[in-house]
Amino acid sequence: MALPIFKLNLLHLFSISLFLFTSASISHSNSNDFCEAGALYGAAGCGISPPLSSAKLLIKGGTVVNAHHQEVADVYVQDGVIVTVRPNLKVGDDVQVLDATGKLVMPGGIDPHTHLAMEFMGTETIDDFFSGQAAALAGGTTMHIDFVIPVNGSLTAGIEAYERKAHKSCMDYGFHMAITKWDEDVSRDMEIMVKEKGINSFKFFLAYKGSLMISDELLLDGLKRCKSLGALAMVHAENGDAVFEGQNRMIELGITGPEGHALSRPPVLEAEATARAIRLASFVNTPLYVVHVMSIDAMEEIAKARKSGQKVVGEPVVSGLVLDDSKLWDPDFSIASKYVMSPPIRAPGHAKALQAALSTGILQLVGTDHCAFNSTQKAFGIDDFRKIPNGVNGIEERMHLVWDTMVETGQMSVTDYVRITSTECARIFNIYPRKGAILAGSDADIIIFNPNSSVGISARSHHSRTDTNVYEGRRGKGKVEVTIAGGRVVWINDELKVSPGSGKYVEMPPFNYLFSGVDKADDSYLASLNAPVKRSKSTRCRGEVDGLVSQVSQAGIVPEITLHHLPLGPSFREDGGVRRTAWTSTPFRFPLSELRNGLPPIIALSCHPEMVLWT
Repeated sequence: MALPIFKLNLLHLFSISLFLFTSASISHSNSNDFCEAGALYGAAGCGISPPLSSAKLLIKGGTVVNAHHQEVADVYVQDGVIVTVRPNLKVGDDVQVLDATGKLVMPGGIDPHTHLAMEFMGTETIDDFFSGQAAALAGGTTMHIDFVIPVNGSLTAGIEAYERKAHKSCMDYGFHMAITKWDEDVSRDMEIMVKEKGINSFKFFLAYKGSLMISDELLLDGLKRCKSLGALAMVHAENGDAVFEGQNRMIELGITGPEGHALSRPPVLEAEATARAIRLASFVNTPLYVVHVMSIDAMEEIAKARKSGQKVVGEPVVSGLVLDDSKLWDPDFSIASKYVMSPPIRAPGHAKALQAALSTGILQLVGTDHCAFNSTQKAFGIDDFRKIPNGVNGIEERMHLVWDTMVETGQMSVTDYVRITSTECARIFNIYPRKGAILAGSDADIIIFNPNSSVGISARSHHSRTDTNVYEGRRGKGKVEVTIAGGRVVWINDELKVSPGSGKYVEMPPFNYLFSGVDKADDSYLASLNAPVKRSKSTRCRGEVDGLVSQVSQAGIVPEITLHHLPLGPSFREDGGVRRTAWTSTPFRFPLSELRNGLPPIIALSCHPEMVLWT
C-alpha cells in the first residue's frame, strides 16, 4: 500500500540523484537550488530529501482544533489515515512520535484558488505543480484546487494538458474547470468533467476581453448547465468591456505604468459584474461562488444577496486582506509591477472591510490566487501596463498571514481560523470530512502550529521559484512547525522533505450542501407564478382590409359576415393572389379563380390569417 509506493518513489529519486547530485535536505539556505527543482521533475541538483514516512505516526499532547471544537488530545495515524483522536494514547515502539505539547494540531490548509503552470499573457506562471506545491507544504497547506484552462475552448484537451502538468505533484490537489466558449461540445464535456473527472466547479471570466471573457448569454447557458449537473458556478467578476475602455483611456492620458492597471479597473467595475452575476444566478436559481473579492463594493453586493437568502459564496484572497495599492505608485517599476493582479489590490480601507466581512461570515473562506511570475516576466509590460502578467504569490504565506491578521488581532477564534483556511473549502467542494478535519477516517493532512513563534517573509527564503514576494519584509506571529501530508512528514525543522509524484488527485463529487433546497425553491417559484392563465377561446377580434371589415369568432365557422365600406371594384391584387391583412404581417392566400364579384367566398376567418378556410 503506502509503503511500497514510498519505496518506489525513493528508488526512482535515488537513481536520479546518482546521475545528477548527491541529495540533501532543502533548507532556506539553498532555496535557489530548490527553485530549479520543479523545472526538471524535482531532480535538477536541488537535493530533495524524501518524506519522513512511517506507516504509523502519533502526534502527542497538542490541542486538536477543528472548525467547531478544540480539545487536548493525541492523534494516531496509520497508512495515511487518521485512526484515533483521544487523550493519552499508548502506542508501540514501531510508531513515530511527534511531540505537540503547547501547540495547535490543525487540519492542513486547503487553498481553493491557484494557478500553477498556467499559460497566460504570453508566458507561463513560474511555479509548476512541484515547486508551487512544495512552497504550499512549507506554509502548512496540504491541498490546493487549481484552475484548468481549456485549450482552444476544448475542456477535454485542457484536462489532458493539466493531467500531464500535474504528474510531478508532491501533495494532493483537485481541479476547477474554466469555460471560455459555449457550444454543444462544451455542454457535453461539462458532464464528462463532472461524472468522469471528478470536477464539480466551473469558472466563468467576466474580464479579459478578447481572451477568456464570456458574454452574459454564455454565462446564462453555463449557469443552467451547472445547475443541472450539480456543479458550482464560479465567476471572476469585473466588467471586461468597461475595463478595456478604462485601459485605453489610461494609455491616451499617457499613464503606462503599473498604477494605470489599478486606475483602469476601479471597484465599481468589480461591483457591477458581481451584482450582474449574482442576479443571473438568482434568475437561474443556482449557487454562485465569487472568486477573489477585492473591494468593499463587491463585498457589499455579496452581503445583500446573502441577506436575501441567496446562496452566494465570497472568497477574499490574502493579498486583498493584508495589502493596499500604494506600492503600485512606487517609482521603481520592478517593485510596482510585482503587485499587478486582477482585480487590483485596492486603496487603504478595503482590506479592513474585507477582514470584518470575513470575521462576520459575509465572506466564507480565504484563497490566494497564487499566480506567480518573476521580475523578468513582469518586465514584459515596462512600457505598457496592459502587458504586465497579472498575478502575485501567496500559496506559502497564506496560513501565517491569515493567523497574524485575523486571530492575533482578535477578529477571529482559533476554530474559525480552521474553518476559513480548510474546513469550509472542503465542505464547499464536497470533500469533507475526508479533508478539512482531524477526525477518525479523515486523511492525515495535519499541521503542528506554534502560535507564539514569529515568521518573517522574504523572497530570499521562500520556496516559490519567483524572485519577488509581495509580502516582503512582513513579520508576525504564527508558525507552521510541522506539515504532514497523507501521513508523511514533509516539513519539519525548517526543511522540506518532498518527492515529486507523491501527490494524489482528489475527485470532488457534485451536489454539495449549497444545492440543498434548490429543488424546493424551484417548486415554490413555479407555484408563485399563477400562470399559465386558462382563457376561453371565444375571444373576439376585429380586423380591417382595405375597407373590408369582418367581425368573426376564433371558435369556429361564422355563419355570416358583415361587410362595410365595400370597394368600388375588385380590391384584391392579381399578382399571385397574395394579400396582407391590416392587423398582421402574415400573408393569407386564396385562389383568384374563386373570386366572386371581386370577393373571396370566406366561410371562416380567424384572428390568425394562416388558419383561414376557403371553399
